[in-house]
Amino acid sequence: VGAIGPWNWPMMISVWQLAPALRMGNTVVMKPSEYTPLSVLALVKVINSVLPEGVLNIVTGDGKVGAALSTSQGIDKLMFTGSTETGRKIVESTAASLARVTLELGGNDAGIVLDDVNAKEIAEGLFWGAFINTGQTCAAMKRLYVPESIYDEVVDALVEVAKNMPMGVGLEEENVLGPLQNKQQFDIVDKLVKAAKDGGARVLVGGDPDYDQPGYFFPATLVADIDNDNPLVAEEQFGPALPIIKYSTVDEAIEMANSLDVGLGSSVWSADRERALEVASQLEAGTTWINAHGNVDPRIPFGGTKNSGYGVEFGVEGLKGLAYPHVVNG
Repeated sequence: VGAIGPWNWPMMISVWQLAPALRMGNTVVMKPSEYTPLSVLALVKVINSVLPEGVLNIVTGDGKVGAALSTSQGIDKLMFTGSTETGRKIVESTAASLARVTLELGGNDAGIVLDDVNAKEIAEGLFWGAFINTGQTCAAMKRLYVPESIYDEVVDALVEVAKNMPMGVGLEEENVLGPLQNKQQFDIVDKLVKAAKDGGARVLVGGDPDYDQPGYFFPATLVADIDNDNPLVAEEQFGPALPIIKYSTVDEAIEMANSLDVGLGSSVWSADRERALEVASQLEAGTTWINAHGNVDPRIPFGGTKNSGYGVEFGVEGLKGLAYPHVVNG
C-alpha cells in the first residue's frame, strides 16, 4: 500500500492510512507532505521500534516522489488525501499498473440552518464546524446557508462566538486558533476574502490580517450578505473565513448546496430531527451530519462523492478496500 498524506493533519491522517493497511496484512510506503514531514517521520520511527524491518517504510520529498510512488509497479493500492487536482493526476498515473485507489479529495462543505433553531444554542457548534484547525480541514463547513427569517439572529450569535476565540501561538495555552500552515494557503484565503469585499459582501469580524506579524495568522472571518456565486462561496478557501448566504426556501438552500462539483461533507441544523433527515437525504455528499459538522468516527465509513473522490476510509468497508476479494471455489 502506498499512502500519500496532506499537510493539514499530518500525523492523524497518516494513522488513518497506515493503521488499516497494516491491520489487513499489507506492507506500507508512506509519503508525507513536503510541508509537514517531521511529525510523520517521528511517528513512523516510534511504530518501527516494534514492527519488523521493511513492513512500514517512509519516503520524503515533493510531488515528484509522490508521482514515483503512484507509478510504481510494486504498489497494489494507493491511498491519497489532498486536492482534487492532485487526485486526478494520481488516477492518471495509476492507469498503467491498475493499482486500486482510495481518494479523499477537496470539499466545499455546505451547512444548512433551518428556521426552527435557537440561534444562540447552535452558534458554537456552527463556529467549530467551520473553524476547527483554523478551517484547514477537508470536511470543515465552508459555506453556511441561513433562512432570511432568522438570518440576523444567526449572524449575531456567530459574531459573539468568534469574538471570544483567541488566536495566537499554540504554545500559549489560552489560544484556540492558530496560523495557516503555509504562505500559499494564506494567500488563497486573503484573495478570496478580498473577492468577497469587492463583491459587496459585509465583513462582520476579521478580514484584515496583520501582514507584518510573524507566522501566517489570518483572523477568524465571518462574511454576510454574500452572493452564492462569489468566489469565497464557490471556491474552497481551506482557512478561517466563513461566508453566510441568505435563502428564502429550503428547496433553494438545497439547490445551492448541491450546485458545486464537490461533495465531501454537509450538515443540517434543526430542532426537528425528522425535518432535518428529510433535508439531509437530498444533499449530495459522502456524509451529512445533523446539528454537527465534521465529526468523523473510525467505526463509520467516510468518503466523498463527485469531485471529492471515491472509496472510503474507516469501518469495515474501509478495511475491505485494503484487501483483494479471493474466492476459492471447489
